Amino acid sequence: MKHLYLFIVLLLSITSQAQITGYSLNDVVDDFTVTDTEGESHNLYSYTAEGKYVYLDFSFTTCGPCQDLAPVFNQFYDKYGCNSGDIICLGIFGTNNDMNVDVENFEATFGGTNYNHAPVSSIEGGADAVNAVFSPHAYPTVCLIAPDNKIINLDIWPIYDISDIEDSFPEGFTPAVIDCSSLGTFEASQDIIFRVFPNPFDGKELQIQLVNAGTAQVSIYNLIGKKVYAKTCTQKNERLFPDLTPGTYFISIRNDNKQKTQKLIVR
Repeated sequence: MKHLYLFIVLLLSITSQAQITGYSLNDVVDDFTVTDTEGESHNLYSYTAEGKYVYLDFSFTTCGPCQDLAPVFNQFYDKYGCNSGDIICLGIFGTNNDMNVDVENFEATFGGTNYNHAPVSSIEGGADAVNAVFSPHAYPTVCLIAPDNKIINLDIWPIYDISDIEDSFPEGFTPAVIDCSSLGTFEASQDIIFRVFPNPFDGKELQIQLVNAGTAQVSIYNLIGKKVYAKTCTQKNERLFPDLTPGTYFISIRNDNKQKTQKLIVR
């Protein structure tokens, strides 16, 4: 009886790490592109080529556990920079015939009000094709893809809070916590304080003022997390000339392993 019990525990342990059935652990996954409910495109290999880890949430709108997961996944997305940092979060609602309007209603109802929401793709954005390839056998299923395009976690579960997702970080991976909710002019994070002006940016000259001396890496990302500008700054006062179309961006400055991000409005 004891041997049977141990066998059942082992079986449950194995299956709990294998909800993705279309791939085996450490398989290289196929590239894909989906469009979210806001009309933005997301290409897997573009993200991984930038060294990012990609978290995919396979869910559907009438799934109770998926509804419970939604605010936790969004909090995780918000904590690590809204796809402007080292982590990409993307919802794949490719089953149950969920359309954009269904997913938007789902996010409005269950996604939480205190966090920015991760981008989500429905069957209108091609999520059904991705769902078919990954083939999760239960929902929700959250999996993790590394920058080398290998799937390194087939099922992050159970998830009660964001620490459960953070436990999936591979050894040595310590992504920066990035505030992506502030529109303020001044941003501070212990060892780095900077000022960006003008904000809104008129498209001509952008100035960066650093309080701390040293080398700083300045990066600008669009709303889907694609880096559109980068510069290494060595002076406390730097002049930048990014060629940006009107819209909302994130400007991120990293100095001595400290990073801070704020929104940048381009008019």
